[in-house]
Amino acid sequence: MIVNLSSTNSLVGDWLSEIRSVEVQTDRMRFRRNMERVGEIAAYEISKTLEYEEKEIQTPLGIANCRVLKQQPVLATILRAGLALHQGLLHYFDKADHAFISAYRKHKDDGTFDINLEYVSSPSIDGQVVILSDPMLATGASLVKTIEYLQSLGKPKHIHLVVAIACTVGIEYVQRNTDSNLSIWAGDIDDELTAKGYIVPGLGDAGDLAFGNKLQQ
Repeated sequence: MIVNLSSTNSLVGDWLSEIRSVEVQTDRMRFRRNMERVGEIAAYEISKTLEYEEKEIQTPLGIANCRVLKQQPVLATILRAGLALHQGLLHYFDKADHAFISAYRKHKDDGTFDINLEYVSSPSIDGQVVILSDPMLATGASLVKTIEYLQSLGKPKHIHLVVAIACTVGIEYVQRNTDSNLSIWAGDIDDELTAKGYIVPGLGDAGDLAFGNKLQQ
């Protein structure tokens, strides 16, 4: 399942216009907050797909029959760029366990790159619903490698990918190279990918815009 959160009119369009804007991007705090907002909307929409159970809740005046989550998802993100999006998901799934993955592009002199995955901290994900966040789904290579590694730790019941901007090329790559039950939730979807693997029009480097420029690796 692929869901484009911008396919219908909503505030997501407003937030993404600011996330993409070179004028507004100079305000790092606003950039991060808009990323959080996209994560919050994705969390709410994903919550509709999860399993619930009846629970009796004692109120001051009696018993209320409430529907509550049967099981909290595991929230996973790719460091460092995914932290703001992850925080938005955490605002809604505030009892969830967490996984953190360090995956980045190691650029070569010829302009190509490999995906380096150096650090993973994760709870058991066997039989769990995993929500994996990363602002940009460009080539899809880092997300596929991350999913493969997470699957080596256990077999999740379902994986939800949450991204601010996706590229159709990356979506197709993920679909071809993963065998998980998978859903993709994108703030918006662009069609163009440059030869160096950047989404056009995209938004630039989400990690740098949120947290400052880094040394090139």
